[in-house]
Amino acid sequence: MGELTLELIREALAGRQQHTAAADGLMPAAVMLLLYPKDGELCVLLNKRSMEVEHHKGEMSFPGGAKDPEDRDFEDTARRETEEEMGIARNDITMLGRLDDNVTRSNFLVKVFVGTIPYPYEFRPSSIEIAEVVEIPMSILRSPATIRWDSRMEDGQRVAVRSYGYEQHLVYGATAKILDQFLEVLEDGLNKEGRSLD
Repeated sequence: MGELTLELIREALAGRQQHTAAADGLMPAAVMLLLYPKDGELCVLLNKRSMEVEHHKGEMSFPGGAKDPEDRDFEDTARRETEEEMGIARNDITMLGRLDDNVTRSNFLVKVFVGTIPYPYEFRPSSIEIAEVVEIPMSILRSPATIRWDSRMEDGQRVAVRSYGYEQHLVYGATAKILDQFLEVLEDGLNKEGRSLD
């Protein structure tokens, strides 16, 4: 029985090779999966997008967005977008690692970074981009009661897709896929050490 810590997450992320996708015809973007201790356990930071944003109106998402020409690299994109959307100073973010690239149905190629911030932290979300700040405890994300299943057509095949229900929110699409992979990486990393999340 192992307690989930930031160091264990860092080790799990370090012990794997990221899969990258070709950028042909896709809009380059980056997101930040942020974790921090709150009320005795780690939480994941999400936001509900406003109805004023260009893409994914009203959906649950990680802080992030399209790469700007001035960004040095994709990590810079993720830090800048997190600062603009959530009011989290880019230098307050400590990187823990990376997940695989994610190609969205809206033709974005998303680079996924995992980081942490000191907590408590005073978020200053953008009133234009963010409708609500949502903090989901890891224990909730790992609970089978949180998972919802649906099916959709992909490349002519019917596939099962997972989403996550939390309070009145439903996390689906690319955000849910990123959470899926994050949880799998943690399980794999801990299993290699003979530990368990339970």
